[in-house]
Amino acid sequence: MKVKVSNVAFSKNPYLVGKLLAEFPDAIINEKGTRMSNEELVGYFSDAEAAIVGLEAINAELLDKLPQLKMIAKFGVGLDNIDLEACEQRNITVGWTGGVNRRSVAEMTLGFMLALSRNLFSTSAQLKEGNWNKNGGFQLTGKTIGIVGFGHIARELVLLLKPFQCKILVNDIIDLSSLVSRYEVTSVSKDVLFQEADIITLHTPLTIDTRNLFNKQVFEKMKTSALLINTARGGIVNEVDLKLALQEKKIAGAALDVYEEEPPVDNELLQLENLICTPHTGGNSYEAVVAMGMSALEHLINYKKQMQII
Repeated sequence: MKVKVSNVAFSKNPYLVGKLLAEFPDAIINEKGTRMSNEELVGYFSDAEAAIVGLEAINAELLDKLPQLKMIAKFGVGLDNIDLEACEQRNITVGWTGGVNRRSVAEMTLGFMLALSRNLFSTSAQLKEGNWNKNGGFQLTGKTIGIVGFGHIARELVLLLKPFQCKILVNDIIDLSSLVSRYEVTSVSKDVLFQEADIITLHTPLTIDTRNLFNKQVFEKMKTSALLINTARGGIVNEVDLKLALQEKKIAGAALDVYEEEPPVDNELLQLENLICTPHTGGNSYEAVVAMGMSALEHLINYKKQMQII
């Protein structure tokens, strides 16, 4: 089975590459280490029967140009970049495991909460410019945390927040009745969460319903002292409205690890003092990279075994 890897993080990890080549000696990795456009993906995957992909857009138009592709293994946990219906129509198997990077993203989210609430990022930047600002912000302990989307990462975050004795409000489209008592959280409407949370963190997929979910109207409902964190998907937050909210102090601060366009191009937004911005590294701790890579590889191996049986 001819296997090719487009994902950069997998291709740069010697451990994962070694494991891949042990199972598939003719496998090809992304040696350039750059994310490919759809046109480049067509050429790259032209002779591949199986692919390991990350955030690349796998849509019907691309798949129509790759009739030999039979299996896609996802490096990561989100499936919003893969047209699952198009894959099913073309009998392409998609291998995916949810939650494999949950601790990595949850740790970053907690780090953002502490950095924003205690002014760690802003005062560090000021001190490097010679400004001795002793504003230590506020403690995370005892604050009200609003979580939008209560999947694997959000539940891991709740466990990390235990020592901080926070009141945790959650909102999800799924029925949370079996989870609220187990995780000691309170299920509320979006409006209640927007209005009452000191910190709001996003852990929901990007869908038609969640695109631009956080916009001017929502920022006006939030506390002026509130903080917003997005480690989920770019597009859930309207970046134009967020920039205005931060500039006008409609909310106190924000942290973004994901963007509508990656890399982001709005330097005016990125330069705001009350914004922490990182290059989509939430799920990229070493341990998470290995876990996601091994998950993708296991799906390839299982698919190969199934084909041999058939």
